[in-house]
Amino acid sequence: MTDESAKSWVEAEWADTLDEELEMEIDDFLVARDLQFISEKKHKSPIDRNAYFHELLRLQAELVKLQDWVQHTGEKIVVVFEGRDAAGKGGVIKRITQRLNPRVARVVALPAPTEREKSQWYFQRYVPHLPAAGEMVLFDRSWYNRSGVERVMGFASEDEVEQFFNDVPEFERMIVRSGVRLIKYWFSITDEEQQLRFLMRIHDPLKQWKLSPMDLESRVRWEDYTKAKEETFERTNIPEAPWFIVEGNDKKQARLNCISHLLSQMPYEEIPHEQINLPERRFNPDYERKVLPEHLYVPQKF
Repeated sequence: MTDESAKSWVEAEWADTLDEELEMEIDDFLVARDLQFISEKKHKSPIDRNAYFHELLRLQAELVKLQDWVQHTGEKIVVVFEGRDAAGKGGVIKRITQRLNPRVARVVALPAPTEREKSQWYFQRYVPHLPAAGEMVLFDRSWYNRSGVERVMGFASEDEVEQFFNDVPEFERMIVRSGVRLIKYWFSITDEEQQLRFLMRIHDPLKQWKLSPMDLESRVRWEDYTKAKEETFERTNIPEAPWFIVEGNDKKQARLNCISHLLSQMPYEEIPHEQINLPERRFNPDYERKVLPEHLYVPQKF
């Protein structure tokens, strides 16, 4: 008897592709009912959920074309993501890289510097991560740690910060002169929105790992971070590598707007490919497949 609810193989495979994005979204509402006590504030995204997924998949298809163009032409791209804690940088980076080849599009998220790295030229630990031909590198925070968290938290002296501001414009001009396309994004959210997202992280067991002591301290020093951001813009917004601000209060809007803008900054075009034909499998009538021991298999619990 045929199961009428069963999908064709192609339909099931396509549904799995869509479910990848849905799985990434689940943490937004999985425990939402249990966390209603956090706030009575209502929020309605200006983007319909179906429209969001449709547009996201369209943009991700364009990102694949961008990837092909980068490989074909040997382009080198650096995208810097900075901004407030919990402003949505990580979510955008995930959507950009979700369907790309990790050998082409790499994410760099460096930990706190070691004692040895602290004694180096400040930019030294970032340079090895810059792209070679045919690569895109996405910095989830970057050398701007110096004018942000290091400055506000007292990890860098005022002299070190001043030296950074003097050096970074020329450092970025050197990167651009070497043939790298450098794009810088700053994700901005309101004080209230950050507070709500931090409360979600505190009470949601799926998100608690995202909350660090530095994040908590950033709430206390909101105004200090604002002043640091303003001076960073004033002194590092150069024509060769300008800042672009992404409004992040609505996550879906921020993701679509950022990806769309990133694509608009690249003169990419679709690269023609030779038609691919699946070769026939070789068949040896004398080969007999061995039966493997049962203990090698993962138990089928689902």
